Amino acid sequence: MGTGALLVVLLIAIALIIFLIIKIKMHASMALLIAAFFVAFVTQVPLGKITDTIEQGVGDTLGFLTLIIGFGAVLGKLLEISGGAQRLASTMLRTFGKKYATIIMAILGLICGIPVFVEVGFVLLVPLVFVVAKEAGISRVKVGIPLATALMVVHCILPPHPAATAIAGTLHADIGMVILLGLCVAIPSLLIGGPLYAHFAIPAHDADLEEVSDSQAPAASYAEKDEKDLPGFGITLFTILLPLLIMVVRTICERTLPADLVAMKWINVIGNPITALLISVLFAYFSLGLHRGMKLDALQKLTDGSFGPIGGILLIIGAGGAFNAVLTASGVAPGLADALSGLPVSPIILAWLIALVLHFAVGSATVAMISAAGIVLPMLSADPSLSPELLALAIGAGAIGLTHVTDSLFWMVKEYLHISVPQALKTLTVGTTITSVVALGMTLLLSVFI
Repeated sequence: MGTGALLVVLLIAIALIIFLIIKIKMHASMALLIAAFFVAFVTQVPLGKITDTIEQGVGDTLGFLTLIIGFGAVLGKLLEISGGAQRLASTMLRTFGKKYATIIMAILGLICGIPVFVEVGFVLLVPLVFVVAKEAGISRVKVGIPLATALMVVHCILPPHPAATAIAGTLHADIGMVILLGLCVAIPSLLIGGPLYAHFAIPAHDADLEEVSDSQAPAASYAEKDEKDLPGFGITLFTILLPLLIMVVRTICERTLPADLVAMKWINVIGNPITALLISVLFAYFSLGLHRGMKLDALQKLTDGSFGPIGGILLIIGAGGAFNAVLTASGVAPGLADALSGLPVSPIILAWLIALVLHFAVGSATVAMISAAGIVLPMLSADPSLSPELLALAIGAGAIGLTHVTDSLFWMVKEYLHISVPQALKTLTVGTTITSVVALGMTLLLSVFI
C-alpha cells in the first residue's frame, strides 16, 4: 500500500478507537485490540502472523512494566497509609509560608505523584487541598488546579511512571537520562501552567463558587492523623525519591566510568528500574511501616490490596503494545514516519502534536502516549541524530495538554473541587494546555544542546 493509503488506515483506526471508547463506552484495552485487528486485516498482514504479532507486542511491553507498576502501587499505598503526604504538605506550608500555598501543592504533586497514577494521586491528595486552602485563606480551585497539573506532568514525563517508562522503552531511550532531562522540562512547566497560571487567572476568592462545608470536603485515611503520628519529613521525601536517585546514579556512572569496569555490572543491575523499585519498596516497608510500628501481617495485607486497582492500566498498556506492534508489522508506522520526516517541521513538534491530538480525542494520556510512541518510533531509524530521550519527552509533553471532558481526571477535578464544567474547562483544561506548550518549548530548548 502507498503512504497515502497507510495514513488513511491509521486515521480510521484512531477514529475507531475514539468511537469505541467514547460512544460505545468500551474499555480502552478492547478498543486498542479491535483497532489492531482492523489494521492487520486491511493491510493484509498474513493471518498466521497476526496473533503472534499481538502476543509479542503485549509481552514486550508488559514484560518490562508489570513489576514496575506493581511496586509503584505498593509505594503509593504506603505513602497514603503512613500519612507521609500530609507530613510533606504540613512541613512545606510551615516552612515556606501560606502565600506560597499554590507552589507548595504543585511541588507536593511532583513528589507524591512519582509512585502513583494521576487519578489515584489526586484522590490521595485532594483532602490536603481543602486543608491548605483553608489555612492560606484562598479558593480551593486556586490550590487544586496546580496539584492536578503537577500530577499530570509527572504522569506523562517522569519515569518510573508507567506511561513515561513504557514510551522510553519503546523508543529505546535511557531512563535515567529521561528522568534528568524530564526534571528540567517538568519543573518549569508545572510551575508556569500551575501556580503562575492560577495566580493570574484564578481568583483567590470566587463568589460564583458554592461554599463547601467541612462535611462535604473529601476525606482520606490519613486526614485525621495527629502531627506526632506522622513520619518524618526527611525520611518520607527520601523514600519517595529513592527510585529516581538510584536510576539517575546509574546513568551518571554509565557516562563517567569505563564500561568494562566490574563495578558497572553491579551498578547496571541495581540501577535497572525493576531493581530500583524493589529496593525502594523494601526500604519503604521499613521507613513508613515497620519503623513506625506496623506489623508484618499489616504490610502483607497492604501489599495485596495495592495490586487490584492496577489491573485496568496493565490491560491498556498491554493492548497499546499490541497496537504498536501491528502498526509496525503492517508498514503503517514506517510509512507515516517516512511521510512526516519529509515535512519541514521538527520531529519533536510532530511527536508533541500527535500525542496532543490523541489525548484530546481519546481522553487517556496513557493510550495517547503509547500510540504516539509506536507512530513516531520509525523516525529514529530514519534520522539517527534524533535523541530518543527528547522524543519521549515531546510525546509526554503533548499528552499533558487538552485535558477535557474525555479524560477521567477532568471529571474527578470537577467533582472533588465542586465546580461546574465551564469552570473546569477554564481552569484545568487551559492550565494543562499551557503546561503542555511550555513543556514543548523546554524540550525544544534542550534539543539545541543535546
